[in-house]
Amino acid sequence: MKIVECVPNFSEGRDQAKIKRIINVFENHKEIKLVNYEADGDYNRTVVTLIGDPDKMIDALMDLTNICLKEIDLNKHTGEHARMGAIDVIPFIPISDIKMKECVKYSEILAEKIADKYDIPCFLYAEAARKDDRVNLPNIRKGEFEGMKEKIKDPNWKPDFGPSKRHDTFGSIAIGARDFLIAYNIDVATDDEKITNRFAKAIRQSSGGYQYVQAGPVYLENRGHTQVTMNILNYKKNPIYRIFETVKMEAKRYGFDIPSAEIVGLVPKDALIRSLRYYYGVNNLEFDKDMSIDKVVDGCKKYLKFRDFDAKKIIDYFL
Repeated sequence: MKIVECVPNFSEGRDQAKIKRIINVFENHKEIKLVNYEADGDYNRTVVTLIGDPDKMIDALMDLTNICLKEIDLNKHTGEHARMGAIDVIPFIPISDIKMKECVKYSEILAEKIADKYDIPCFLYAEAARKDDRVNLPNIRKGEFEGMKEKIKDPNWKPDFGPSKRHDTFGSIAIGARDFLIAYNIDVATDDEKITNRFAKAIRQSSGGYQYVQAGPVYLENRGHTQVTMNILNYKKNPIYRIFETVKMEAKRYGFDIPSAEIVGLVPKDALIRSLRYYYGVNNLEFDKDMSIDKVVDGCKKYLKFRDFDAKKIIDYFL
């Protein structure tokens, strides 16, 4: 059976009643499993994780687009996370019995359907990108909702599907296909974003840090501290532990504590095993690569300082 994961991000993370109305759309799609959703008030954004048959997934995402079009007006939206659409991004991720090129095709089908039905401009990104400057999502999103009003008129930024005109309330969407991306944030015990940006610069690829890492600083008003917020695009080339230990090392130089970290959405068990292997080695402990998910959770809390973390954050738990 073909199984894909989709991780739509929509631009509402504060109004719980509105979030619930949006999430309820999936009750009409029994073939699609709503694995979890995480709303963040500071980012004013909700990350949804879905697993299921790709054809059925298209139907569910069309309904999600419809409800977000009704519920979200980006003219009235503010938050710490960059955004260009009421649904900002929808990636298709191969899970079982499906290849990346098929996920690319499904992303194209969804983009065409959304553009045709709702008159919303859609950009293809990552493996689905048709132009080199659209592979990386931040390039497309640069300028955000406000800047897209003029940016989209540039022939170089003509959408892959839909009109060359920003939707007045919804904005535009990036839709694509990619491998697992780990959305990972490291908490820093300071409210100074400039200091935290030094730690982000030490790890992000664009500043001479690690390949496959996009990172930046953000202040979380609800928590009263900053984060190094990041995407790890290839955890096999740069594992979580390496990034975590680098930020700890840089923070120590300035006398700041790293109290915790978090995973947003889901993470493969393999990504965690690769990092736990390092800590078991450092502590001269016997390592079992086939350890239970519960043991993986305990190890991640102990060594990687994951907060708000349990077995349901691991994709393998659902498979």
